[in-house]
Amino acid sequence: MKAPRFELLARDGAARRARLRLAHGTVETPAFMPVGTRGAVRGLGPGELYDLGTELLLGNALHLLLRPGPEVLEKHGGLHAFMGWDGPLLTDSGGFQLFSLASACRPTTPEGVEFRSPLDGARLFLTPESMLEWQERMGVDIAMVLDECIAWPATQERARAAARRTLDWAARSLRARRAGAATAVFGIVQGGTHTALRTACARALADLEFDGYAVGGLSVGEPRALMLEMLEVSLRELPGTRPRYLMGVGTPTELLEAVRCGVDLFDCVLPTRNARNGQLYTSAGVLRLRNAVHRESLLPPDPECACPVCRTHSRAYLHHLQRSGELLSARLNSLHNLYYYQKLMRGLRAAISTGRLEQHTATLYAGWERGTLC
Repeated sequence: MKAPRFELLARDGAARRARLRLAHGTVETPAFMPVGTRGAVRGLGPGELYDLGTELLLGNALHLLLRPGPEVLEKHGGLHAFMGWDGPLLTDSGGFQLFSLASACRPTTPEGVEFRSPLDGARLFLTPESMLEWQERMGVDIAMVLDECIAWPATQERARAAARRTLDWAARSLRARRAGAATAVFGIVQGGTHTALRTACARALADLEFDGYAVGGLSVGEPRALMLEMLEVSLRELPGTRPRYLMGVGTPTELLEAVRCGVDLFDCVLPTRNARNGQLYTSAGVLRLRNAVHRESLLPPDPECACPVCRTHSRAYLHHLQRSGELLSARLNSLHNLYYYQKLMRGLRAAISTGRLEQHTATLYAGWERGTLC
C-alpha cells in the first residue's frame, strides 16, 4: 500500500505542523475542509474557495452515489472535473448519514446496510467494499471507510458492537482496495464515549496500517469536555507518522483545542450553516447579524479581518440583507466565515512552527472572551 506523503515539520507540545502530499496537490496542516456534501459548498464557487485559502474539500460519497450517480460522474472523468476543482478532495463514506437517516435504513448486518433513498425510495445495499470502490471510481484523494456511527449516549454493549463492526468493515475495505489506485484510505475510530472501547478500536486500526486515521462518532451531543477526553484517548493509540482527522468538528474553540491535542484535519458545516442563519465568527466572538443593534452600524463585521466582506460592507448592510432574506446574505456571510476559519488555521500553523502556540492560544481566547459582540 502506497501511503500519501506526510511530512512532520514542527511540533509544539502535542500539536503538529505538517505537510500532506496527495494525488491532486499539497495540504498544509492543521487544515480545515469546507463541506461540499453534494459536490458544492453552498453558494460558493471553486475559485472563491481557493482564494479563501482552501486546499482540501470534503464531499459525501453516499449523497453523490444517489445524485448525480455513477453514470454522470464517470462521463465527466470523476468528481474533480465534475466540480471544476483541481485540488485535493476527501469523501466521507456516508456512515454518519446512515446514522442520521436511521429511519431510512434496515438494521445493520455484518455484511452491510440496506438503505432507502430519500430521493425516490429505491433500496440500496451498501457494503464497505462497494463504498470504497465508488470513491476510487470518483478519483478522490482520500476515501473514508464505511463505519457504524452511533448516538450519544450509548450503552457499552451497543458501542462495542458498533466498534467491532467498524473494525471488520475497515479490514474488508483494505482488502478490497484496487491495486495501484491513487486514492488514500483512512480508517475511523469508533467506540462511543467508552475509554476501553476507544482505546481498543484505535489500537486495532493502527495495526491495519491505513494511510491516515480519523476519529469519528464525536460531537453527536456529548459535552465538549467528554468529546476532548475521548479524542485524546483515541489519538494516544494512533501512529504519529500518519495524518489524523477529527470528523465533523467544530467551533473555533473546538478546533483550537483539538489542534493542541494533535489533530491535523477538520471538517464542519458550522461556518456555512451558521452563515445562512446570520452568525459570523470574528476575532471578538460571534456576531449575530439579525440583532437590531447592528441596524445602523457603520463598522465592518470584524475590524481585524481582511476578507472581501469586511473590506467592503458594514454590519448595517449585512443586517439588512439578513433581515430581508436576500440570497446575497448567505453568500457574503459564508465567504467571511470560511475566510475566518482558514485564517484561524494559518495562525495555528504559524504558531506551531515558531513554538508560540500557548501565547497564540491566550491571544485567541482573550479576543473571543471580550464579549463586545451581540
